[in-house]
Amino acid sequence: MRLLASTGSTNTEAAAAARSGAAAGTVVAADHQAAGRGRLDRRWDSPPSSGLLFSVVVRPAGLPARAWSWLPLLTGVAVAAAVRAETAVDVGLKWPNDLVVEQDGQQRKLGGILCEALPAPEPEAVAAVLGVGINVDLRADELPVPAATSLVLAGASPLPREQLLAAAVASLLTAYEQWAAHDFDAQASGLHDEYLAACRTLGVLVEVSRPAAPPLRGRAVGLDRDGSLLVDSAGSTVVVAAGDVVHLRAD
Repeated sequence: MRLLASTGSTNTEAAAAARSGAAAGTVVAADHQAAGRGRLDRRWDSPPSSGLLFSVVVRPAGLPARAWSWLPLLTGVAVAAAVRAETAVDVGLKWPNDLVVEQDGQQRKLGGILCEALPAPEPEAVAAVLGVGINVDLRADELPVPAATSLVLAGASPLPREQLLAAAVASLLTAYEQWAAHDFDAQASGLHDEYLAACRTLGVLVEVSRPAAPPLRGRAVGLDRDGSLLVDSAGSTVVVAAGDVVHLRAD
């Protein structure tokens, strides 16, 4: 494990290590990120010493193309479980890559996940970086957006971030190994059911912004075999493989 005082992005550091031959299970963690990234190249900002910021290298040789989309979902399931166990905060998942906590009747963002594939000429050299950012000690006036929260604001007792990091990494690697042992089959490994149990998007009225498609409104009703979101819109089930989801209040 590499522990850095500051870096541009733990994902960038981990990707460079993977390209240089770093083994599966290599972890890069930082006290601060100067150029943290989320999905769609959004910035992930947090003050120094206030968050859990880490990336893990995996080498999914033999991973079918259709199963790559499960990497961020698996990461969310594993990290949320670890945080719940360590803090007793009821952390859930917002499809596809947010860790959320309910506060004041709203699902507030606690953290995010960014998984990046690193193709290689040889199948055995293919790698992926699983990046996680969690707000741990941020005060209300430090939150990046009003809809965010932190573990402290959600009622968690202070605990060493090193302890939370160790638990999250262990949970993530165990979940990944379980998935791989079942030939990356989300249903056979139990991952599909675990995600459904933790997902706060299911059953909710949502609006989905999709690439090259008009916005979609409907009720999230499930996940398909590839981890895509199933949305019931005007009586038809629409498969959403990628998009930004907003939870809507019921009328």
